[in-house]
Amino acid sequence: MSISNLILTYVVILLAGISGLGIYTELRRRRFQPTPTEDRIFRCRKCGYVYTDDPDVDRSRCSQCGRMNEAIEF
Repeated sequence: MSISNLILTYVVILLAGISGLGIYTELRRRRFQPTPTEDRIFRCRKCGYVYTDDPDVDRSRCSQCGRMNEAIEF
């Protein structure tokens, strides 16, 4: 084997190892990362309490003071 073939083999093995490690890390991150929730976020205009409610609710009552609030739009 020539020197150029040895260097090429070394580089290919190194890149395959780095790619495999990257794929493994991404799969592991996706498995343990919490799934995003579809709940809507509300902030009370009276007391400032931040809370969530079901995605089909347009207005929600604050559990701290009882005031009806609109959902926060991002």
